Amino acid sequence: MNDLVKQFIHNASVVGAKTMSVKNRTAALEQAVTLLTDKPPLEPQMHNPGLKPSEENSMRIMAAPNLDDDSFSQLSDLCDAVGNIRLLRQGMREYPGGIDMGLTPVDLGIADTGTLVLNSNGEETRLTTMLCEVHVALLNISDIRETAFAMTDELSELTQQCGAYIAFITGASRTADIERVLAVGVHGPLALHILLVEER
Repeated sequence: MNDLVKQFIHNASVVGAKTMSVKNRTAALEQAVTLLTDKPPLEPQMHNPGLKPSEENSMRIMAAPNLDDDSFSQLSDLCDAVGNIRLLRQGMREYPGGIDMGLTPVDLGIADTGTLVLNSNGEETRLTTMLCEVHVALLNISDIRETAFAMTDELSELTQQCGAYIAFITGASRTADIERVLAVGVHGPLALHILLVEER
């Protein structure tokens, strides 16, 4: 493990993110399903019309809107093998009560802050990262840069499209707006897991 990756892991842990190294994309998808099955089902803050009442207390919902076709198919097979997991690629607006897990490959990582950079041009990706209880991000270790300044050209490329929406994610959602008391998960996920993928 090189120094840049160690720096990223350290700084991500400082802001409450949990990191784990995995060999490849397949291992990352398997780990994501394990994380999902290990957590209790979400207690929706409101009724999810996308679920039948009988499913609401047992069905886990995983959203993976920006996975490539092959990875999504592989993830679908893993979810089917476990059972009791509804895998979504679109239609996040139908789940305002929350999503158990959002799984998103991210574009870049910033080592000196433990930050993830995610192209969130698609509404489904934005909703996934806001509605999920647990966010699992897949980051290729080859995409970690030392600072934001070191990725200037890459960020410029990501923002070429008119109306580009690039998210910088540092730890789980948190705020101290109310009486300066830190609250986690108010505007987004309660937890962030980063799976560091060694091979593309």
